[in-house]
Amino acid sequence: MTSTTNASRLFTASCLALIVTAMSFAIRGGAMGAWTTEFGLNNEQVGWINGTAFWGFTLAMIFGGPLCDAIGMGRIVKFAFVGHVAGILLTIFAWDYWSLFGGTLLFGIANGAVEAACNPLIAALYPDNKTTRLNQFHVWFPGGIVIGGLLAFALASAGMSWKVQFASMLIPLGAYGVMFLGQSMPRTERVSMGVSTGAMFQACLNPIFLLMVVCMLMTAATELGPSQWIPSILQNAGVSGILVLVWITGLMAVGRQFAGAFVHRLQPMGMLLCSAVLSAAGLFLMSRTTGPMLFASATVFAFGVCFFWPTMLGYVNERFPKTGALGMAILGGAGMLSVSIVLPVIGRFYDDGIAARIPVGTTADALKGAAAGSEQATQWASIQADAGLQALGQVAVLPCLLTVVFLVLLLNSRSAKSAAQEAATAN
Repeated sequence: MTSTTNASRLFTASCLALIVTAMSFAIRGGAMGAWTTEFGLNNEQVGWINGTAFWGFTLAMIFGGPLCDAIGMGRIVKFAFVGHVAGILLTIFAWDYWSLFGGTLLFGIANGAVEAACNPLIAALYPDNKTTRLNQFHVWFPGGIVIGGLLAFALASAGMSWKVQFASMLIPLGAYGVMFLGQSMPRTERVSMGVSTGAMFQACLNPIFLLMVVCMLMTAATELGPSQWIPSILQNAGVSGILVLVWITGLMAVGRQFAGAFVHRLQPMGMLLCSAVLSAAGLFLMSRTTGPMLFASATVFAFGVCFFWPTMLGYVNERFPKTGALGMAILGGAGMLSVSIVLPVIGRFYDDGIAARIPVGTTADALKGAAAGSEQATQWASIQADAGLQALGQVAVLPCLLTVVFLVLLLNSRSAKSAAQEAATAN
Protein backbone atom coordinates (compact mmCIF):
# COMPACT_ATOMS: atom_id res chain seq x y z
CA MET A 1 0.00 0.00 0.00
CA THR A 2 1.17 3.56 -0.65
CA SER A 3 1.19 6.21 2.04
CA THR A 4 -1.10 9.23 1.87
CA THR A 5 1.91 11.44 1.11
CA ASN A 6 3.10 9.09 -1.62
CA ALA A 7 -0.41 8.93 -3.13
CA SER A 8 -0.65 12.72 -3.16
CA ARG A 9 2.75 13.03 -4.83
CA LEU A 10 1.96 10.38 -7.44
CA PHE A 11 -1.38 12.06 -8.20
CA THR A 12 0.31 15.46 -8.66
CA ALA A 13 3.03 13.93 -10.84
CA SER A 14 0.34 12.27 -12.98
CA CYS A 15 -1.42 15.63 -13.42
CA LEU A 16 1.86 17.25 -14.54
CA ALA A 17 2.40 14.44 -17.05
CA LEU A 18 -1.09 15.02 -18.45
CA ILE A 19 -0.37 18.76 -18.71
CA VAL A 20 2.61 17.97 -20.96
CA THR A 21 0.35 15.72 -23.05
CA ALA A 22 -2.31 18.42 -23.44
CA MET A 23 0.14 21.29 -24.06
CA SER A 24 1.44 19.40 -27.09
CA PHE A 25 -2.01 19.50 -28.73
CA ALA A 26 -2.14 23.30 -28.53
CA ILE A 27 1.51 24.04 -29.31
CA ARG A 28 1.70 21.60 -32.21
CA GLY A 29 -1.46 23.10 -33.68
CA GLY A 30 0.09 26.56 -33.52
CA ALA A 31 3.29 25.35 -35.21
CA MET A 32 1.64 23.71 -38.21
CA GLY A 33 1.53 26.89 -40.27
CA ALA A 34 5.23 27.55 -39.68
CA TRP A 35 6.15 24.01 -40.73
CA THR A 36 4.63 24.47 -44.19
CA THR A 37 6.93 27.44 -44.81
CA GLU A 38 10.08 26.29 -43.01
CA PHE A 39 10.15 22.75 -44.40
CA GLY A 40 8.40 23.34 -47.73
CA LEU A 41 5.47 21.09 -46.85
CA ASN A 42 1.91 21.17 -48.10
CA ASN A 43 -1.13 21.09 -45.83
CA GLU A 44 -1.76 17.40 -46.47
CA GLN A 45 1.76 16.52 -45.31
CA VAL A 46 1.36 18.63 -42.18
CA GLY A 47 -1.98 16.93 -41.59
CA TRP A 48 -0.32 13.52 -41.70
CA ILE A 49 2.32 14.71 -39.24
CA ASN A 50 -0.33 15.97 -36.82
CA GLY A 51 -2.47 12.87 -37.26
CA THR A 52 0.35 10.49 -36.34
CA ALA A 53 0.17 11.77 -32.74
CA PHE A 54 -3.30 10.21 -32.44
CA TRP A 55 -2.18 6.89 -33.91
CA GLY A 56 0.86 6.83 -31.62
CA PHE A 57 -1.39 7.58 -28.67
CA THR A 58 -3.72 4.71 -29.56
CA LEU A 59 -0.90 2.20 -30.09
CA ALA A 60 0.75 3.06 -26.77
CA MET A 61 -2.50 2.67 -24.86
CA ILE A 62 -3.48 -0.64 -26.43
CA PHE A 63 -0.06 -2.21 -25.85
CA GLY A 64 0.81 -0.30 -22.69
CA GLY A 65 -2.35 -1.26 -20.79
CA PRO A 66 -1.56 -4.97 -20.41
CA LEU A 67 2.13 -4.16 -19.81
CA CYS A 68 1.18 -2.15 -16.71
CA ASP A 69 0.47 -5.45 -15.00
CA ALA A 70 3.39 -7.33 -16.54
CA ILE A 71 6.23 -4.84 -16.03
CA GLY A 72 4.68 -2.31 -13.64
CA MET A 73 3.30 1.20 -14.00
CA GLY A 74 6.63 2.72 -12.98
CA ARG A 75 8.40 1.41 -16.09
CA ILE A 76 5.58 2.67 -18.32
CA VAL A 77 5.95 6.15 -16.77
CA LYS A 78 9.73 6.06 -17.38
CA PHE A 79 9.05 5.07 -20.99
CA ALA A 80 6.66 8.03 -21.31
CA PHE A 81 9.28 10.41 -19.90
CA VAL A 82 11.98 9.23 -22.31
CA GLY A 83 9.52 9.40 -25.22
CA HIS A 84 8.52 12.96 -24.32
CA VAL A 85 12.14 14.10 -24.13
CA ALA A 86 13.02 12.39 -27.42
CA GLY A 87 9.88 13.68 -29.15
CA ILE A 88 10.47 17.29 -28.11
CA LEU A 89 14.16 17.28 -29.04
CA LEU A 90 13.66 15.53 -32.38
CA THR A 91 10.90 18.01 -33.27
CA ILE A 92 12.98 21.04 -32.26
CA PHE A 93 15.99 19.85 -34.28
CA ALA A 94 13.93 18.42 -37.17
CA TRP A 95 15.35 18.88 -40.66
CA ASP A 96 12.65 17.47 -42.96
CA TYR A 97 9.23 15.83 -43.18
CA TRP A 98 10.28 12.46 -41.78
CA SER A 99 12.11 13.89 -38.79
CA LEU A 100 9.02 15.92 -37.90
CA PHE A 101 6.88 12.82 -38.45
CA GLY A 102 9.15 10.79 -36.17
CA GLY A 103 9.19 13.43 -33.45
CA THR A 104 5.41 13.69 -33.44
CA LEU A 105 5.03 9.91 -33.42
CA LEU A 106 7.37 9.58 -30.43
CA PHE A 107 5.46 12.28 -28.58
CA GLY A 108 2.14 10.62 -29.38
CA ILE A 109 3.40 7.27 -28.09
CA ALA A 110 4.62 8.99 -24.91
CA ASN A 111 1.21 10.66 -24.48
CA GLY A 112 -0.48 7.28 -24.78
CA ALA A 113 1.93 5.79 -22.24
CA VAL A 114 0.95 8.53 -19.76
CA GLU A 115 -2.73 7.60 -20.08
CA ALA A 116 -1.97 3.87 -20.05
CA ALA A 117 -0.08 4.16 -16.75
CA CYS A 118 -1.74 7.04 -14.90
CA ASN A 119 -5.41 5.99 -15.27
CA PRO A 120 -4.92 2.60 -13.54
CA LEU A 121 -2.46 4.23 -11.12
CA ILE A 122 -5.10 6.69 -9.89
CA ALA A 123 -7.73 3.93 -9.73
CA ALA A 124 -5.33 1.93 -7.54
CA LEU A 125 -4.47 4.93 -5.35
CA TYR A 126 -8.13 5.84 -4.73
CA PRO A 127 -10.18 2.62 -5.02
CA ASP A 128 -13.15 4.10 -3.12
CA ASN A 129 -13.26 7.39 -5.07
CA LYS A 130 -12.30 6.48 -8.62
CA THR A 131 -14.71 8.52 -10.74
CA THR A 132 -14.18 11.75 -8.79
CA ARG A 133 -10.38 11.38 -8.78
CA LEU A 134 -10.25 10.47 -12.46
CA ASN A 135 -12.32 13.57 -13.23
CA GLN A 136 -9.91 15.68 -11.16
CA PHE A 137 -6.96 14.10 -12.96
CA HIS A 138 -8.52 14.82 -16.35
CA VAL A 139 -9.00 18.46 -15.35
CA TRP A 140 -5.51 18.88 -16.71
CA PHE A 141 -6.26 17.81 -20.25
CA PRO A 142 -8.42 20.87 -21.01
CA GLY A 143 -6.34 22.78 -18.46
CA GLY A 144 -3.15 21.87 -20.30
CA ILE A 145 -4.65 22.92 -23.62
CA VAL A 146 -5.49 26.32 -22.10
CA ILE A 147 -1.96 26.63 -20.67
CA GLY A 148 -0.35 25.55 -23.94
CA GLY A 149 -2.57 27.76 -26.08
CA LEU A 150 -2.07 30.90 -24.00
CA LEU A 151 1.66 30.23 -23.68
CA ALA A 152 2.02 29.72 -27.43
CA PHE A 153 0.07 32.93 -28.06
CA ALA A 154 2.23 34.90 -25.60
CA LEU A 155 5.54 33.56 -26.92
CA ALA A 156 4.49 34.12 -30.54
CA SER A 157 3.43 37.69 -29.67
CA ALA A 158 6.87 38.20 -28.15
CA GLY A 159 8.47 37.08 -31.40
CA MET A 160 9.55 33.65 -30.15
CA SER A 161 9.66 30.81 -32.67
CA TRP A 162 7.70 27.57 -32.53
CA LYS A 163 10.89 25.86 -31.36
CA VAL A 164 10.92 27.95 -28.19
CA GLN A 165 7.27 27.06 -27.66
CA PHE A 166 8.10 23.34 -27.90
CA ALA A 167 11.05 23.81 -25.54
CA SER A 168 8.72 25.32 -22.93
CA MET A 169 7.22 21.84 -22.42
CA LEU A 170 10.54 20.70 -20.95
CA ILE A 171 9.66 22.57 -17.72
CA PRO A 172 6.57 20.55 -16.68
CA LEU A 173 8.26 17.49 -18.22
CA GLY A 174 11.22 17.85 -15.85
CA ALA A 175 8.86 18.46 -12.93
CA TYR A 176 6.87 15.25 -13.42
CA GLY A 177 10.08 13.28 -13.95
CA VAL A 178 11.46 14.48 -10.61
CA MET A 179 8.19 13.82 -8.78
CA PHE A 180 7.97 10.23 -10.05
CA LEU A 181 11.66 9.60 -9.36
CA GLY A 182 12.24 7.08 -6.58
CA GLN A 183 8.56 6.61 -5.75
CA SER A 184 7.11 3.19 -5.02
CA MET A 185 4.14 2.28 -7.19
CA PRO A 186 1.08 0.36 -5.98
CA ARG A 187 0.04 -2.83 -7.70
CA THR A 188 -2.80 -2.48 -10.16
CA GLU A 189 -6.24 -3.36 -8.84
CA ARG A 190 -6.42 -6.42 -11.05
CA VAL A 191 -3.20 -7.83 -9.56
CA SER A 192 -4.27 -6.91 -6.01
CA MET A 193 -7.55 -8.76 -6.54
CA GLY A 194 -5.71 -11.86 -7.73
CA VAL A 195 -7.42 -11.79 -11.12
CA SER A 196 -5.48 -13.75 -13.75
CA THR A 197 -4.45 -12.36 -17.11
CA GLY A 198 -6.87 -14.76 -18.80
CA ALA A 199 -9.74 -13.56 -16.62
CA MET A 200 -8.82 -9.97 -17.48
CA PHE A 201 -9.09 -10.65 -21.21
CA GLN A 202 -12.30 -12.59 -20.67
CA ALA A 203 -13.80 -9.68 -18.72
CA CYS A 204 -13.08 -7.43 -21.70
CA LEU A 205 -15.39 -9.60 -23.80
CA ASN A 206 -18.42 -8.80 -21.63
CA PRO A 207 -21.17 -7.47 -23.96
CA ILE A 208 -21.81 -4.39 -21.80
CA PHE A 209 -18.08 -3.61 -21.73
CA LEU A 210 -17.95 -3.88 -25.53
CA LEU A 211 -21.00 -1.61 -25.73
CA MET A 212 -19.16 0.95 -23.60
CA VAL A 213 -16.19 0.77 -25.99
CA VAL A 214 -18.57 1.68 -28.84
CA CYS A 215 -19.94 4.49 -26.68
CA MET A 216 -16.38 5.70 -26.04
CA LEU A 217 -15.88 6.01 -29.78
CA MET A 218 -18.87 8.37 -29.87
CA THR A 219 -18.17 10.31 -26.66
CA ALA A 220 -14.56 11.04 -27.68
CA ALA A 221 -15.61 11.99 -31.21
CA THR A 222 -18.24 14.34 -29.77
CA GLU A 223 -15.72 15.98 -27.44
CA LEU A 224 -12.54 16.22 -29.52
CA GLY A 225 -13.81 16.26 -33.10
CA PRO A 226 -15.69 19.60 -32.98
CA SER A 227 -13.05 21.08 -30.65
CA GLN A 228 -10.32 20.52 -33.24
CA TRP A 229 -12.41 22.25 -35.93
CA ILE A 230 -13.85 25.11 -33.86
CA PRO A 231 -10.87 27.52 -34.26
CA SER A 232 -11.01 27.19 -38.04
CA ILE A 233 -14.79 27.23 -38.46
CA LEU A 234 -15.72 29.98 -36.02
CA GLN A 235 -13.22 32.52 -37.37
CA ASN A 236 -15.76 33.26 -40.11
CA ALA A 237 -18.74 33.36 -37.75
CA GLY A 238 -18.10 36.74 -36.14
CA VAL A 239 -16.05 35.52 -33.17
CA SER A 240 -12.51 34.35 -32.40
CA GLY A 241 -12.43 30.57 -32.73
CA ILE A 242 -9.33 30.35 -30.53
CA LEU A 243 -11.03 32.26 -27.72
CA VAL A 244 -14.11 30.03 -27.97
CA LEU A 245 -11.87 26.96 -27.70
CA VAL A 246 -10.07 28.41 -24.67
CA TRP A 247 -13.48 29.21 -23.14
CA ILE A 248 -14.71 25.63 -23.70
CA THR A 249 -11.58 23.98 -22.31
CA GLY A 250 -11.47 26.38 -19.37
CA LEU A 251 -15.06 25.50 -18.40
CA MET A 252 -14.23 21.81 -18.77
CA ALA A 253 -11.31 22.16 -16.39
CA VAL A 254 -13.48 23.90 -13.78
CA GLY A 255 -16.28 21.35 -14.16
CA ARG A 256 -13.96 18.37 -13.73
CA GLN A 257 -12.41 19.91 -10.64
CA PHE A 258 -15.81 19.89 -8.94
CA ALA A 259 -17.00 16.59 -10.40
CA GLY A 260 -17.41 15.03 -6.95
CA ALA A 261 -20.68 16.82 -6.26
CA PHE A 262 -22.18 15.64 -9.56
CA VAL A 263 -20.97 12.06 -9.07
CA HIS A 264 -22.60 11.97 -5.63
CA ARG A 265 -25.95 13.27 -6.88
CA LEU A 266 -26.26 11.66 -10.31
CA GLN A 267 -24.02 8.57 -10.18
CA PRO A 268 -21.79 7.87 -13.22
CA MET A 269 -24.52 6.70 -15.62
CA GLY A 270 -26.72 9.65 -14.72
CA MET A 271 -23.78 11.97 -15.44
CA LEU A 272 -23.22 10.34 -18.82
CA LEU A 273 -26.89 10.72 -19.74
CA CYS A 274 -26.92 14.42 -18.80
CA SER A 275 -23.64 14.91 -20.68
CA ALA A 276 -25.09 13.39 -23.85
CA VAL A 277 -28.19 15.62 -23.71
CA LEU A 278 -26.16 18.80 -23.12
CA SER A 279 -23.62 17.91 -25.82
CA ALA A 280 -26.35 17.42 -28.41
CA ALA A 281 -28.05 20.66 -27.36
CA GLY A 282 -24.76 22.58 -27.48
CA LEU A 283 -23.87 21.41 -30.99
CA PHE A 284 -27.42 22.09 -32.21
CA LEU A 285 -27.32 25.62 -30.77
CA MET A 286 -23.87 26.34 -32.22
CA SER A 287 -25.12 25.35 -35.66
CA ARG A 288 -27.79 28.04 -35.42
CA THR A 289 -26.05 30.99 -33.77
CA THR A 290 -23.33 33.46 -34.76
CA GLY A 291 -21.29 36.19 -33.11
CA PRO A 292 -21.14 36.53 -29.31
CA MET A 293 -24.07 34.13 -28.85
CA LEU A 294 -21.67 31.37 -29.88
CA PHE A 295 -20.08 31.70 -26.44
CA ALA A 296 -23.43 30.84 -24.87
CA SER A 297 -23.87 27.82 -27.16
CA ALA A 298 -20.28 26.78 -26.48
CA THR A 299 -20.99 26.94 -22.73
CA VAL A 300 -23.75 24.34 -23.09
CA PHE A 301 -21.45 22.19 -25.22
CA ALA A 302 -18.57 22.52 -22.72
CA PHE A 303 -20.62 21.28 -19.78
CA GLY A 304 -21.90 18.47 -21.98
CA VAL A 305 -18.51 17.06 -22.98
CA CYS A 306 -16.88 18.02 -19.69
CA PHE A 307 -17.39 14.70 -17.88
CA PHE A 308 -17.46 12.28 -20.82
CA TRP A 309 -13.90 10.92 -20.88
CA PRO A 310 -13.12 10.50 -17.15
CA THR A 311 -16.62 9.31 -16.25
CA MET A 312 -16.52 6.64 -18.95
CA LEU A 313 -13.23 5.39 -17.49
CA GLY A 314 -14.53 5.52 -13.92
CA TYR A 315 -17.83 3.81 -14.70
CA VAL A 316 -16.23 0.94 -16.59
CA ASN A 317 -13.53 0.42 -13.97
CA GLU A 318 -16.12 0.37 -11.19
CA ARG A 319 -18.51 -1.99 -13.01
CA PHE A 320 -15.85 -4.21 -14.59
CA PRO A 321 -12.85 -4.09 -12.22
CA LYS A 322 -11.47 -7.34 -13.63
CA THR A 323 -10.76 -5.60 -16.95
CA GLY A 324 -8.02 -3.73 -15.09
CA ALA A 325 -5.48 -1.60 -16.92
CA LEU A 326 -6.33 -3.36 -20.19
CA GLY A 327 -9.93 -2.18 -19.99
CA MET A 328 -8.89 1.43 -19.44
CA ALA A 329 -6.34 1.18 -22.26
CA ILE A 330 -8.94 -0.20 -24.67
CA LEU A 331 -11.33 2.63 -23.81
CA GLY A 332 -8.69 5.35 -24.10
CA GLY A 333 -7.29 3.89 -27.30
CA ALA A 334 -10.75 3.68 -28.83
CA GLY A 335 -11.37 7.29 -27.87
CA MET A 336 -8.23 8.58 -29.59
CA LEU A 337 -8.78 6.33 -32.60
CA SER A 338 -12.23 7.83 -33.08
CA VAL A 339 -10.74 11.34 -33.30
CA SER A 340 -8.61 10.38 -36.30
CA ILE A 341 -11.78 9.04 -37.94
CA VAL A 342 -14.18 11.88 -37.16
CA LEU A 343 -11.87 14.78 -38.12
CA PRO A 344 -11.91 14.06 -41.88
CA VAL A 345 -15.64 13.25 -41.68
CA ILE A 346 -16.35 16.72 -40.29
CA GLY A 347 -14.04 18.09 -42.98
CA ARG A 348 -16.13 16.35 -45.64
CA PHE A 349 -19.34 17.77 -44.14
CA TYR A 350 -17.67 21.18 -44.24
CA ASP A 351 -16.56 20.87 -47.88
CA ASP A 352 -19.94 19.56 -49.01
CA GLY A 353 -21.70 22.41 -47.22
CA ILE A 354 -19.49 24.98 -48.94
CA ALA A 355 -20.02 23.41 -52.36
CA ALA A 356 -23.80 23.42 -51.88
CA ARG A 357 -23.83 27.14 -51.04
CA ILE A 358 -21.71 28.51 -53.90
CA PRO A 359 -24.03 30.44 -56.23
CA VAL A 360 -24.59 29.12 -59.73
CA GLY A 361 -22.30 30.88 -62.19
CA THR A 362 -19.39 31.41 -59.84
CA THR A 363 -16.62 29.26 -58.34
CA ALA A 364 -14.95 28.82 -54.97
CA ASP A 365 -11.65 30.09 -56.43
CA ALA A 366 -13.34 33.29 -57.63
CA LEU A 367 -14.81 33.94 -54.18
CA LYS A 368 -11.52 33.10 -52.43
CA GLY A 369 -9.58 35.48 -54.65
CA ALA A 370 -11.92 38.43 -54.08
CA ALA A 371 -10.42 41.59 -52.62
CA ALA A 372 -10.71 41.98 -48.86
CA GLY A 373 -13.81 43.95 -47.90
CA SER A 374 -15.55 43.35 -51.20
CA GLU A 375 -19.06 41.94 -51.50
CA GLN A 376 -17.70 38.64 -52.81
CA ALA A 377 -15.23 38.33 -49.90
CA THR A 378 -18.08 38.91 -47.45
CA GLN A 379 -20.18 36.35 -49.28
CA TRP A 380 -17.32 33.79 -49.12
CA ALA A 381 -16.91 34.30 -45.37
CA SER A 382 -20.66 33.85 -44.88
CA ILE A 383 -20.67 30.64 -46.95
CA GLN A 384 -17.80 29.21 -44.90
CA ALA A 385 -19.43 30.16 -41.61
CA ASP A 386 -22.81 28.66 -42.52
CA ALA A 387 -21.27 25.45 -43.88
CA GLY A 388 -18.93 25.05 -40.91
CA LEU A 389 -21.62 25.60 -38.30
CA GLN A 390 -23.89 23.16 -40.13
CA ALA A 391 -21.05 20.59 -40.04
CA LEU A 392 -20.79 20.98 -36.26
CA GLY A 393 -24.55 20.50 -36.00
CA GLN A 394 -24.36 17.25 -37.96
CA VAL A 395 -22.07 15.79 -35.28
CA ALA A 396 -25.00 16.12 -32.83
CA VAL A 397 -26.31 12.77 -34.11
CA LEU A 398 -23.62 11.07 -31.99
CA PRO A 399 -24.72 12.42 -28.58
CA CYS A 400 -28.35 11.81 -29.62
CA LEU A 401 -27.52 8.12 -30.08
CA LEU A 402 -25.64 8.15 -26.79
CA THR A 403 -28.66 9.62 -25.03
CA VAL A 404 -30.74 6.59 -26.03
CA VAL A 405 -28.04 4.09 -24.99
CA PHE A 406 -27.32 5.74 -21.64
CA LEU A 407 -31.03 6.10 -20.85
CA VAL A 408 -31.59 2.37 -21.44
CA LEU A 409 -28.56 1.47 -19.29
CA LEU A 410 -29.70 3.81 -16.53
CA LEU A 411 -33.25 2.41 -16.47
CA ASN A 412 -31.90 -1.15 -16.58
CA SER A 413 -29.53 -0.53 -13.65
CA ARG A 414 -32.33 1.01 -11.57
CA SER A 415 -34.62 -1.91 -12.38
CA ALA A 416 -31.90 -4.39 -11.37
CA LYS A 417 -31.23 -2.48 -8.16
CA SER A 418 -34.93 -2.39 -7.29
CA ALA A 419 -35.24 -6.15 -7.92
CA ALA A 420 -32.24 -6.82 -5.71
CA GLN A 421 -33.74 -4.72 -2.90
CA GLU A 422 -37.07 -6.55 -3.15
CA ALA A 423 -35.27 -9.90 -3.03
CA ALA A 424 -33.30 -8.82 0.02
CA THR A 425 -36.50 -7.66 1.76
CA ALA A 426 -38.26 -10.93 0.97
CA ASN A 427 -35.41 -12.88 2.50
